Amino acid sequence: MPNEEVKFGEFLDYVQMRGEMKALKSIVMTAPARAGDLQIIKLLKSGTLVRKGDIVVQFDTSNLQGTLNERKSALRQAEAEIERTKAQAKLQEEQNVTLVMQRKYDVERASLEASKQEILSKIDGEKNKLLLSNAEQLVVETDQKVISDRDGFAADAAAGQHKRNAERYEVTETEHRISEMTLRAPLDGMVTLLPNFRNRSGFGFGSNAPEFKEGDKAYPHAAIAELPDLSTLKVTARIDETDRGRIKVGNPVKVNVDALPDRELEGKVDEISTLARNDFSTWPPPKNFDVIITLNQRDPRLRPGMSANVRVLVEQVPDSLMIKPEALFQRERHYVVFVLGQAGYSPRVVQVLRRTKGQMVISGNLKKGDRVALKDPEAMEEKRK
Repeated sequence: MPNEEVKFGEFLDYVQMRGEMKALKSIVMTAPARAGDLQIIKLLKSGTLVRKGDIVVQFDTSNLQGTLNERKSALRQAEAEIERTKAQAKLQEEQNVTLVMQRKYDVERASLEASKQEILSKIDGEKNKLLLSNAEQLVVETDQKVISDRDGFAADAAAGQHKRNAERYEVTETEHRISEMTLRAPLDGMVTLLPNFRNRSGFGFGSNAPEFKEGDKAYPHAAIAELPDLSTLKVTARIDETDRGRIKVGNPVKVNVDALPDRELEGKVDEISTLARNDFSTWPPPKNFDVIITLNQRDPRLRPGMSANVRVLVEQVPDSLMIKPEALFQRERHYVVFVLGQAGYSPRVVQVLRRTKGQMVISGNLKKGDRVALKDPEAMEEKRK
């Protein structure tokens, strides 16, 4: 007769679920918005660990580099034109200064001649006055020319500076666009490449889009890769609505990740969704609640997408007598177990206090170490007869 020893210890009741490792925070790396069609010339593979600042995606910059060279050449020409304008303005200013000094000298000389009117004839005196007037007029005209030349060169300088600033802006803008062609990791994490919908096979439901790869073309704002924050890794699972009332936030959890069979992780229930939603992975779709579990330990081998078995501790009873469900039999309105003694198996009435699929907590005339039958001795005796 198969039998088993009655055990005494701590009764633990778990709710079991299947879960998946997910990063609650991640950053999507997208193609630049103002560059038109782009070609990827360098791309890290999915699963590559990166540090903040590492290059994840590199687009072809040859066209923009050619544009930048042209803009820099135009900028140099604009700066050279400004320098030429400054040199011409300086030369003209020097010439004007000399001319002003000469005109003032002519005025002084004409004034001196005009002062001799008393000793000269009336005609010569009038002639000298006329020369003085002409000299004074030339001084006024020269002053006006100086002002006009300065205004003209100032306008040319302003136009040159405007052109230079415009070219400088184009150079800066092109350099910025070139920098946008290099996508660097904004934080430490692991690269996850996203699907390239331009290369998908088929349309609608069931269409298959491969991951981006080197050589692919990308459209503006295309999502190329995702960088999950590994420090935010948690376990997400779904629990049937029949078990929803058995768990609560803060319950201890044991997690066995399929890819890490050598380690069992511990955690706690961090969040349970308020509303249920249909799970369309099976039919008819049951209603499940989302559960988020925070891990107490970290393992550098953990990755998003890993599957795991999750056990949520919902009840803990110390100092319990426990048997397997196979050792319990019903007689009329009572439950009995058959205890092995010197004369064979004898029934004893027990009460069931707790039960799970694998064990039961009972009370009654039993003690630790008693051996109970796993099959009904009376039924087997009837068959022998």
